[in-house]
Amino acid sequence: MSILMGMTITEKILARASGKKEVSAGELVVAKVDVAMIHDFTGPMTVKALKAMGAPGVWDPSRVVVIFDHQVPASSLNAAEFHKMLRAFVKEHGITNFYDVGRGGICHQIMPEEGFVVPGSVIVGADSHTTTYGALGAFATGLGSTDMAAAIATGELWFRVPETLKVQVDGKVRPPVSAKDLTLAIIGIVKADGATYKAVEYSGEGVKDLSIEGRLTMCNMAVEMGAKNGIVEPDAKTEAFLKGRARFPYQPVKSDPDANYEKEVRLEADKLEPVVACPHSVDNVKVVVEVEGIEVDQAFIGSCTNGRLEDLEVAAKILKGRKVHPRTRLVVIPASQRIYHEATKRGLIEIFVEAGAMVCNPTCGPCLGSHLGILGDGETCISAANRNFIGRMGSPKSKVYLASPATVAASAIEGKITDPRKYWS
Repeated sequence: MSILMGMTITEKILARASGKKEVSAGELVVAKVDVAMIHDFTGPMTVKALKAMGAPGVWDPSRVVVIFDHQVPASSLNAAEFHKMLRAFVKEHGITNFYDVGRGGICHQIMPEEGFVVPGSVIVGADSHTTTYGALGAFATGLGSTDMAAAIATGELWFRVPETLKVQVDGKVRPPVSAKDLTLAIIGIVKADGATYKAVEYSGEGVKDLSIEGRLTMCNMAVEMGAKNGIVEPDAKTEAFLKGRARFPYQPVKSDPDANYEKEVRLEADKLEPVVACPHSVDNVKVVVEVEGIEVDQAFIGSCTNGRLEDLEVAAKILKGRKVHPRTRLVVIPASQRIYHEATKRGLIEIFVEAGAMVCNPTCGPCLGSHLGILGDGETCISAANRNFIGRMGSPKSKVYLASPATVAASAIEGKITDPRKYWS
């Protein structure tokens, strides 16, 4: 008689999806996919791969989600043609979960916001930051276009079960220190390649204290450590978020007490200060006071990392009654139409505009150097997005510092990297 060994939450999800009682790290499994997502930037390549492999269609149109977000509205003739191709694909295959220009927002906000993400599910997306959805207790990972085509055609895909790195966060962050600061601090410890093809399981008092928005930020940046997925065990906050929005029935999954972890990292959230990831690597993390005074040409608040309502509220609190520095431009982009609408009702958009910010439609925009804030030679940006490698936001001669919305807002006011605590009361 075999005795089942303890499993992590990631192992349990992959075991269930592959019809097994148990799996272990390193094992290869063929798992059923619950939801597959493509967007306007990678979707066309997926469609081409589908046609090349002779796939007759998609395995389940109700489980495929198509979202326009990277170049919205179309920023070039090439982008417009991509949009046309995907609109035709959606129509041909009867895909109803389609979020066109002005009807959705950034894919990694829309997926949880619209209820496509539920605990215990397997979700794949043709984008590396698909790891975001682990905040709701799902196994979610990014795929290349060919793998995505296979997943969309068959409804299943093979995975190597990842080893799990446990990140234990003790204590609670003290505002204006936020989930973004905590996330950058973790990456500074683990390093950009320290969790390659691993599951990063976030736990402890500091994680439980975070809002769902904060957890989405953490899991979003798991891939910046090289992780296959990031994940948080579902709890009462998860249930509250899903109430009235979950599109599918679900069974929450939690790690066993005797689960095997490859490594554990611990840190104390209540001792954290605001931090900044300096050029040109996300793990080049320094306390903000070490880099205060560096002049910035642009400040950016938005993206799938920090364009949520909570982020906009924090930024607005700092910017209210103040002005963006004359030498600096501030770009603010809500992550979805719903967030944009709510921010308008709460007066946040008015605060940004009166401060001298440019508020743009929900899109990835400057995060990937696509449009709405591309950097020129020699320019410096402080950004609430997720990547700062050479050329990420435009010119390879520009520099990007990553920070929280609070730090970005404070820096926009002074025209230089600034500790947000001086504006927090």
